[in-house]
Amino acid sequence: MEDRLPKGTLGGQAVIEGVMMKGPKSYSVAVRKPDQKIEVKLHKYQSFGDRHKIAKLPFIRGIVNFAESLVVGTKTLSYSSSFYEEDEVETKADRLFKDIFKEKAESVIIGFTVLLSVVIAIALFMLLPAAIAEFLGKWIDNHMLVAVMEGVIRLIIFIIYVVLISQMEDIKRVFMYHGAEHKTINCYEAGDELTPENVAKHSRYHKRCGTSFLFIVMIVSIFVFMFITAEQMWLRFVLRLVLIPVVAGISYEFIRLAGRTDNPIMNVLSKPGMWVQKLTTKEPAEEMIQVAIVSVEAVLYGKPYVDAVNQAQGIQTSEDDEDIDIDEDGMDELEDEDETEE
Repeated sequence: MEDRLPKGTLGGQAVIEGVMMKGPKSYSVAVRKPDQKIEVKLHKYQSFGDRHKIAKLPFIRGIVNFAESLVVGTKTLSYSSSFYEEDEVETKADRLFKDIFKEKAESVIIGFTVLLSVVIAIALFMLLPAAIAEFLGKWIDNHMLVAVMEGVIRLIIFIIYVVLISQMEDIKRVFMYHGAEHKTINCYEAGDELTPENVAKHSRYHKRCGTSFLFIVMIVSIFVFMFITAEQMWLRFVLRLVLIPVVAGISYEFIRLAGRTDNPIMNVLSKPGMWVQKLTTKEPAEEMIQVAIVSVEAVLYGKPYVDAVNQAQGIQTSEDDEDIDIDEDGMDELEDEDETEE
């Protein structure tokens, strides 16, 4: 019987018409292309935490993990979408950009995309609810009640956002691949053979899902922000921004613990986050499950498996896998052994 990865080691993310899966030392991306062939790539990586022990300390590791997941998530989404982009004419601005940054051009674009995503997320899910709560607080003389109202507003905005984007046809398919990702991981962690029939029987919900992480972030923020009692409104906003890493670190520790135990109390506390996953996951088609299985097995069996899958379909791939290091300057890729799913 093959050696199996410990529970909590395997994680992943849905991408455009595909699935990315992450293990302790590598991650794979499997995409069903327009010609219906499944192309899979395997990447080795060394996380920031592997290089710096401080990045693996409780609470700090959650912040590092989140940052690395954003980077690799953006990169794999960009890779998967490249199969479905219309042919675009390269402009003078595009050529100038490439001339300036040369081989770093893609990394610069990914870095800018991650930064922009973080700024938008903070503005929409942190500052906007805070501003609305500040306005309503003029008529409510109870600091804790205002903090709870802010958290409720934040949850409402998040749910409305998810409901709205779920109406887009492409996002609906991404949510189906999200369901396939969860089902495949659940099947593997249950010790079942990875076949489409077995995978289909498992739940599309998972306690370590990124959706649950975001939900926990919003709940934890209520309690953390209760301690903000500064009189100046601008200072209260600044303190919220400063405390975001604290909120992320606490939330990660909860998700990490929940994903590694079947404790009844943790299961109950995980339920609300899994209920929200009803919005971000959908039941996948068998063809989507097949893609998720290929992605998992690429991580489990390595480059010989990847080469065999691609060659069997007549897909030409490069000789060597891409080696990834996460360093202080760029955090070019991924994360440590405890994976939080996207």
